[in-house]
Amino acid sequence: MNNNGVSESVELELAVEMANVLSEPDSTHVSGVDVLATGAHKYRGAVVEDLQLPPAFALPHSETIARAIELAYDRDFSHIPILSRERKPLGYLDVTALKAKWEAGQADPNDNVLKYMMKFKRGPSQTYTLITPDTPLNELEDFLKNNLFALASQFEVTDYDRKFVLAVATQGDLDTFISRRGV
Repeated sequence: MNNNGVSESVELELAVEMANVLSEPDSTHVSGVDVLATGAHKYRGAVVEDLQLPPAFALPHSETIARAIELAYDRDFSHIPILSRERKPLGYLDVTALKAKWEAGQADPNDNVLKYMMKFKRGPSQTYTLITPDTPLNELEDFLKNNLFALASQFEVTDYDRKFVLAVATQGDLDTFISRRGV
């Protein structure tokens, strides 16, 4: 017994327990990965599905630019995916750039969207990042560091079989998610 009336064996057990607690890895490292460096701490395990994105809005390749601009402003979209007849993503329309061309008289309202579309690169050497509803948000954030938005095989959020586009995700969607969570 020590001066406080605690047996030496209890004191030793407490010391061992305290040593175990102090030697446990801190919460910023999981399996040797620095969680703070990866950005995963911001999202707390959330995935793309947790963003609650609205259904994807895309235009057929046969649409006119007048209609495209009207629809984009109705929905407050700056980029719109363009789909083939088979609903395959062909590219996207940069609405801001298109509107500037229209206002400068460099685009006719009856022109086809294909004329102003930014085409997705396709080919055997082109690699694509698959973004699905189960993609962790820290992976989406990494992807968006080098891309304007996440769209099918290349950028879109697709269904599990990659047959159609479910949604379009942007950095703004991630920022909104973080602000809603109060992180």
